[in-house]
Amino acid sequence: MFRNFVAFADICPDCELDYRAFNVGDGPVVFLTLGIGALITALALWVEFSFEPGLLIHVLLWVPLTLLLTVLALRVAKGLLLALEYRHRAREGRIASDE
Repeated sequence: MFRNFVAFADICPDCELDYRAFNVGDGPVVFLTLGIGALITALALWVEFSFEPGLLIHVLLWVPLTLLLTVLALRVAKGLLLALEYRHRAREGRIASDE
């Protein structure tokens, strides 16, 4: 399904489904940013109020964890969104003519 870590291949090698017909775009990134951002913020607040570490500890904890979670979940989220578009036959919007 994927050409590299997060980019889709042009065509499925097994069933020859054309992945170029789907528009996954940046949708998964937005949901991951909001979800993972909320999770990391809650964890950072809990750590701050429970253990009171310095700023450097927060940076060393939360920046790599945020990047790791986002990159790992991005592949799954993009695949899920493509599968949902395929299942529901989602296509680009068109305006019907009155003819």
